[in-house]
Amino acid sequence: MNSEQTQTKWAQFIPLVTVFFFWGFVAASNDILIPVFKKAFDLSQSESQLVSLAFYIAYTVGALIYNLISVIMGKDIVNKLGYKNSLALGLVISAAGTLLFYPAANLHSFPLMLSGLFIVALGFSLQQTVANPLAIALGPIKTGSQRLTLAGGINNFGTTIGPLIVSFAIFGSAANANTNISVESVKIPYLILGVAFIAVAIFLKMSSLPDRPALVEASADDTKSIKGSALNYPQLVLGMIAIFVYVGVEVSTASNLPAYMEKDLGFEIKDIAPYISLYWASMMIGRWTGAVEAFTDNVSTQKVLRFIAPYLAFGIFLVVNAIAKHDLAPFYVYAAIILVLIAADMASKGNPARMLLIFSAIGITALLIGMFTTGMTSVYAITSVGLFCSTLWPCIFTLAVSGLGKHTSQGSSFLIMMIMGGGIISWLQGYVSEFTGIQYSYIVGIMCFTYLAFYAWKVASILRSQGINFDQKISGGH
Repeated sequence: MNSEQTQTKWAQFIPLVTVFFFWGFVAASNDILIPVFKKAFDLSQSESQLVSLAFYIAYTVGALIYNLISVIMGKDIVNKLGYKNSLALGLVISAAGTLLFYPAANLHSFPLMLSGLFIVALGFSLQQTVANPLAIALGPIKTGSQRLTLAGGINNFGTTIGPLIVSFAIFGSAANANTNISVESVKIPYLILGVAFIAVAIFLKMSSLPDRPALVEASADDTKSIKGSALNYPQLVLGMIAIFVYVGVEVSTASNLPAYMEKDLGFEIKDIAPYISLYWASMMIGRWTGAVEAFTDNVSTQKVLRFIAPYLAFGIFLVVNAIAKHDLAPFYVYAAIILVLIAADMASKGNPARMLLIFSAIGITALLIGMFTTGMTSVYAITSVGLFCSTLWPCIFTLAVSGLGKHTSQGSSFLIMMIMGGGIISWLQGYVSEFTGIQYSYIVGIMCFTYLAFYAWKVASILRSQGINFDQKISGGH
């Protein structure tokens, strides 16, 4: 990166964030597929969570394949292919996965559906490996984490509209919804998605994105093989567990919510999509709040934007749902809950460990309220977990790679492997729910947040012992 570079390269950054959008769109759409597949294939709650397991375990498998091929070749795959080619390859792999939905629907095959989702996520794994460091490279390093947070906000725009679009494609409009569930209804939406993947691959290939950006890379003598030297750093090892449980609680909270609302609260499946959309919109609300520093260095302006950004994101959620002809009345009260997010964000003062601790504590509180109240109060409490998960990836990522030096890229690949927690913990909560009921199965999420609070406390002393000034902004994130 040119040391004179002082501004984000928006002409390159904007095309890049299209892939962040797709990751969110598909991941959140899985929450609509889960109840559809559960009814269509007559699955138990834990069996239905195999959708999340197949999707998120693919990230780990993809990262392992990536590292194995790099070792065999003696050279990093992305460095060999180039960044644009690698992004395009990842999109083509994902497009291939969507093709399986057609024969899977015709054959009424749940395993083939899972295989399709697995291949889609394999492509996402390669895209993640490329896009995260590339986002950092497209501007000054001091605002790298803010660009990643902003990209995460675009990701959550995808998570906000994904459930609504897929729900509309499967059920029709809210006013004229089709209550007859058939797996054949997923064929066309996912074929269209595959075409979109190919179109974006071509778009990125023709864009001005740098093929080999000047990134801060490991020294030449650190390329012998993946020996695990980054694992000598306790902040990384504990951080890997933190990423595992963070993605786990983020995904499992949403993926088990439809079953809770349907079984315990009597909602129709077709009416659940706006609440899944609200959960992922909450992630967008939090990330837009955390990204304001990417736009301005003026402290006074940043303070104003910290109030404007979350309500602008919330407004997008309301507009999208109004277009989808959903009743907005149940959602206005959520504006008050957003104030808790703003207060927590201000209390963290930009310190990633403090933010992780505060947000984890509020996440525990939200899930406790969700477990021990009834009706819409419990629904609002559970959906608000999205607000307090929103900035945890950049917090954990920053803390975990701090002080790794030339081992930073290796540590980053280990962290991406741990995205599998999204599938494993979703399945675990589904399994626990068969004994406790779905509402009380959120004890799994509380345990995840408890570990994150522990990590926030522990890593502060670890980094201090290494001479790292924690209150100083460190670049890194999602």
